[in-house]
Amino acid sequence: MRFHIGARRAGIAAIVLASLVGAQEKRHFSPREKGFYADTASVQYVNPGLVITVTGATIAANGTITAQYTLTDPTGLPLDSTGVGTPGTISTSFVAAYIPNSGEQYTAYTTKAASGTLIASETQPGADSGGTTTFLGSGAYQYVFGTKAPAGFDPTATNTIGIYGSRNLTAYGLTTNYASTTFNFVPNGAKVTHTRDLIETSSCNQCHEQLSAHGGSRRGVSLCVMCHTPQNVDPNTGDTVDFKSFIHRIHMGSSLPSVVAGGTFAITNSFGTSNYSTVVDPASAQRCEVCHQQTTGAAQATAFMTEPTRVACGSCHDDVNFATGANHPGGFQLDDTQCADCHIPQGETPFDASILGAHVVATDTAAFYPQNPDTLISGLNVAITGVTNTKAGSAPVVAFTLLDNNKNPIALSALGSLSFTMAGPATDFGYTIFGTSTSTPGYVTESAMTAAKCSANGSCTYAFTNVIPAKAAGTYAIGAEARITQTILAGTTSSQSVEYGAFNPVSYFSVDGSPVTPRRTIIQMSNCNTCHVALSEHGTLRSNVQYCVMCHNPSNTDAVTRATAPAPYVNQPPQGINFNLLVHRIHDGVNVTADGGQPYTVVGYMGSINNFSGVLFPGLSPTGAAADLANCAFCHVNSSEQADLALTGLNPVTDPQGLINPVQPFSSACSGCHVDIPSASHFLSNSNSLGESCNVCHGTGAAFSVDSVHAQY
Repeated sequence: MRFHIGARRAGIAAIVLASLVGAQEKRHFSPREKGFYADTASVQYVNPGLVITVTGATIAANGTITAQYTLTDPTGLPLDSTGVGTPGTISTSFVAAYIPNSGEQYTAYTTKAASGTLIASETQPGADSGGTTTFLGSGAYQYVFGTKAPAGFDPTATNTIGIYGSRNLTAYGLTTNYASTTFNFVPNGAKVTHTRDLIETSSCNQCHEQLSAHGGSRRGVSLCVMCHTPQNVDPNTGDTVDFKSFIHRIHMGSSLPSVVAGGTFAITNSFGTSNYSTVVDPASAQRCEVCHQQTTGAAQATAFMTEPTRVACGSCHDDVNFATGANHPGGFQLDDTQCADCHIPQGETPFDASILGAHVVATDTAAFYPQNPDTLISGLNVAITGVTNTKAGSAPVVAFTLLDNNKNPIALSALGSLSFTMAGPATDFGYTIFGTSTSTPGYVTESAMTAAKCSANGSCTYAFTNVIPAKAAGTYAIGAEARITQTILAGTTSSQSVEYGAFNPVSYFSVDGSPVTPRRTIIQMSNCNTCHVALSEHGTLRSNVQYCVMCHNPSNTDAVTRATAPAPYVNQPPQGINFNLLVHRIHDGVNVTADGGQPYTVVGYMGSINNFSGVLFPGLSPTGAAADLANCAFCHVNSSEQADLALTGLNPVTDPQGLINPVQPFSSACSGCHVDIPSASHFLSNSNSLGESCNVCHGTGAAFSVDSVHAQY
């Protein structure tokens, strides 16, 4: 990097002055940033963060590409890339590409050579090399690309400059900050009207937190699509890494027909080989609009519906051969010109050949096709309207309603299942015994299919046969679960039976006259459904975490179902299934065995084996690595991951396959991710008959608070 000495000194002086002025105000950090926990003096000196902004770009008649840009912290203070005038050296890389006026995807100017086992030599999009950077003063820079636009380049086409970089602040006890940006321009100075903008990064970040890759510096869809074009092919497999194909295939993962048939889907690049063959989309890959959201302002948000192509469709349906017509009802297709003739955006009914119809999830039909309400999902809604006979030693009576989405009553006989679950106390479910005839630890569930009484308007009652324990005190809870099977589009070739459940209502009541105190809210379903969209488990019966915790309590294991499992599972100790252990361990999936733990396997209904060691959590770390669970706020609300450490009186957790059994409640939660022996030793050495001392070191404001040790940015 070459600098003009005088300009550099003046620029650095301006940077230092600006930093001193800015030091009077401390930037507001989120709890996910290390700066949130750093001392004020360090933060004001370092000003963590990195923002790259392109201020202008040109392509000269001889093809020379030039870009002007600034490097600042998030408050706008200029940064010195050498790390002399301001803390932290900054490295930057540059990409240039254009969109032909007659096309929709980028063609890269900047490329690199690649080779593999299948393709000996090819040219892929990549970062520029051989360019020259000039410091312009006060955080401003100019970069002249080593790559030139070819002779005869189109000056009327949209061109894009991409810059990605990093700022290393590890010497200051912080982290490496990453940033990237793109800038569109037309070389002849005309207004930019032709862009590629199908999906906004905000859609990706709902599950990925911060869409980033290749070490973390490549961030955001607008940068990704500059290199992930039809030019980009994996030389080891011959697979295209074009964005629309690559991303579809990743999210299909284990559901790809080629993978189901025994194949694999893996891509190799300079960062190694990534095998996506076990990926399960938490929302179901059928739900196109989870990514192709229509509310983000993306310029071409509807393109997935209006411009179907063989590459896009064939990426998920990779058993279709468009050249021969194999597995394609429309026969062979030589090009994409006829795709939209059959695959219109939306037809009159679901499950047709339209884009939305072909991908609609059966339980979503009412939302996607409101014009045909009589033929689609009518809905099942259970509401608990009251609980009486609630004193200790009594059998509660539940008043409830059964209604469809239009508030029409549903006959009890139409249901496939209806049950009520009672648990308590709400301070922490678990060790309450509801009579000698019950085999379920900490709760009791009763079917109401034959004993409930309903009126014609959908109002019903059910009287429990089990009683509230005679010595019960405090607040107890009753929740409901119900399921129905409905035939939709009856009498048509698209007719099918759809089984779905009701959202589980939970009602709290006092058993001793004390104030009703519902169980603390740790997780909200809205957080789960940010990724899962419509999470339901156990045959669609359970879809409310406030209901899940009644059964997935500290004393419960899979002992009952494990007794029906095949060898070797039937001979193994039961698996603990307390909610905090279960959910952490499930989401930690691939990390559990990688960190030295045993695969987390739960035996379910009728002896089904559920091994979660392949689960790849979609959260991305600052370096772009998947399976990152450090962002507790993805699931937790009210800072419960931190605030709950101050609670007392919670129940120990039964964990027969764990390193510690029983394990104390907070140790159980942490052991969901921290599965190795040193961590277990730490839990054990900080627990005794009086409880846990976690709050001393990991409590709010402590040196190693939960939130501070999970902060990554």
